[in-house]
Amino acid sequence: MFQLPDKILNYINGQFVESISKNYIPNINPSIGKEYSLTPDSDANDVKMATNAALDAFPSWSTLSHQKRYEYLNKIADLIEKKTDFLAYAETVDNGKTFKLAKKVDIPRASTNFRFYATAILHYYSQSYINENKSLNYTYKQPIGVAGCISPWNLPLYLFTWKIAPALASGCTVVAKPSEITPMTAYLLSEICIEAGLPAGVLNIVHGDGYKVGQSIVEHPKIRAISFTGGTKTGKSIASIAAPMFKKLSLELGGKNPNIIFADCNYDKMLKTTIQSSFANQGQICLCGSRIFVQRKLYEQFKNDFVEKVKDLKTGPPLEDATQIGAVVSEQHMNKILSCIELAKQEGGNILCGGKRKILSDPYQDGYYIEPTIIEGLDYKCRTNQEEIFGPVVTITPFDAEEEVMMMANAVEYGLSATIWTENLNRAHKIAHQLENGIIWINTWLNRDLRTPFGGMKSSGVGREGGFKILDFFNEDKNVCVDFT
Repeated sequence: MFQLPDKILNYINGQFVESISKNYIPNINPSIGKEYSLTPDSDANDVKMATNAALDAFPSWSTLSHQKRYEYLNKIADLIEKKTDFLAYAETVDNGKTFKLAKKVDIPRASTNFRFYATAILHYYSQSYINENKSLNYTYKQPIGVAGCISPWNLPLYLFTWKIAPALASGCTVVAKPSEITPMTAYLLSEICIEAGLPAGVLNIVHGDGYKVGQSIVEHPKIRAISFTGGTKTGKSIASIAAPMFKKLSLELGGKNPNIIFADCNYDKMLKTTIQSSFANQGQICLCGSRIFVQRKLYEQFKNDFVEKVKDLKTGPPLEDATQIGAVVSEQHMNKILSCIELAKQEGGNILCGGKRKILSDPYQDGYYIEPTIIEGLDYKCRTNQEEIFGPVVTITPFDAEEEVMMMANAVEYGLSATIWTENLNRAHKIAHQLENGIIWINTWLNRDLRTPFGGMKSSGVGREGGFKILDFFNEDKNVCVDFT
């Protein structure tokens, strides 16, 4: 379909370069379970080189007019749109997600991220005050400097650009690290940046393992802000390093999101959306509703219909149009998910459907496929209902009273998102107020307005992305007071 490079390179100071070590790590196509390219095995020396380039580029980029930055970012957005099919193909090969999903969601969103923040910076505002002492106070925004952006493997280009675009729009220069598991579209974005004429050193992309590259970005004294999306355990480690250095931190971490279904819901809409919110991207979205709570009077009907429809989902090669469930991202992650299913059985869970690795025919027999899995009969406090699985696995649990479901929904360390299904809006608003989650959807899911704040409570993160919130993160407020008596 398309030809992808068999070796990718770092993008530092506007050029493609090998890692200083000249070592590489394999990049695996999860749909077939085989290596298809090589990724630089970079380390602190490469991060140092990238940071120096970003520091050199910062004075001119940070003072460039908002209009000029807008033009650069819009050109990048145009080129992403132009290359949608190629980028979607690369994302599918690299990640295992379906081509349909990558083309419909991931790549268009990457383009939108650049276009949104290209426009947002033109409307970013400051404040001024005149007080009774006849003095004028005005506050303006000043880009913080070099920003470190570290993104995950589940939505590779989507979330990579979600960090980079606002940082660049703000006037920061960037040292970025994509996941070593899914580096291909970040490399292709490097090519796009060169084609768009982005000045050298403004964006630098360093590939490699997290414990080498990611840690070096976090530890570098000249990198002033860290924006990270990934696991809660890694987030804690980043905070322990960055906080004593007084770096600004934005951490978007794990989730164990409740999907609360009341008997008075719009049933057909709820059922269709719940299948999506459970298994989109093989359940590898931090916003997926992995704990489904159903009002008891509706429980048996929901269970029967849900299981029937999930059994009909086609798990298969992600490039085929008929495929609805692709491969999970890696062998290691597949084994982790399968071990979580075994744990659920040990905890007394009843597997209603799925629960096994799915073996496809040649040439996909070694791919990392898992049947979409539904489990019932588990206590809300068990590990399966407490720990993030991040795969095509959901639990279903009946409830009677609102107080009961609220207790179960909030009884986890996470607080990223929640979904409520009810036609009673008084109840919906009441439940939304009581839920300990940063994002609440009522009668919908993954319905995102980029102007709104995005982030979680408790162990699901620190800070908010989206809208002007993330522009505030990449800028410092500076207040100036003028006495005019």
